[in-house]
Amino acid sequence: MARSLSQMMLKRFAAYPLARSSAITSRSIHQGEVRYSTSVPSDPDTHEDFRPTSKLESSGLSLENIVEQDVKDNPVMIYMKGVPDLPRCGFSSLAVRVLKEYNAPISARNILEDPELKNAVKAFSHWPTFPQIFINGEFIGGSDIILNMHQSGELKEKLKTIVNNQGKGE
Repeated sequence: MARSLSQMMLKRFAAYPLARSSAITSRSIHQGEVRYSTSVPSDPDTHEDFRPTSKLESSGLSLENIVEQDVKDNPVMIYMKGVPDLPRCGFSSLAVRVLKEYNAPISARNILEDPELKNAVKAFSHWPTFPQIFINGEFIGGSDIILNMHQSGELKEKLKTIVNNQGKGE
């Protein structure tokens, strides 16, 4: 009986022990696919300077205050998966593409970097999904709402003053 390539590869890799490191690697097989996951435990030997930190936490403001300040200070604010130049989700990508059609200045935060920020944004807007777009301090919605507003012309009206003010400031 012929063996599949993944079975042969698994046998080959099983012959070699995994290198020891500070990370814990686990291997699982799901329908013939080999999946790896890595987690880094709290290593007491790691110096405090090299542990991951959140830039938001070190700012001294609560996450709720950061979200409130973001929405107030930025005419177009989007909380998304990824960043505007590299969205990590199709919905976030769609929202950014629509907003870029108007050349409006887009401010964004990547919710994938901090789960607590994600929860703070949900609590602020009372909306469970992402991306979340705020224009002139008003919660608009997600990519579906922005797309509908774009198609109806409503988004152009909403962004007109922002785009005009940006043109005057240059």
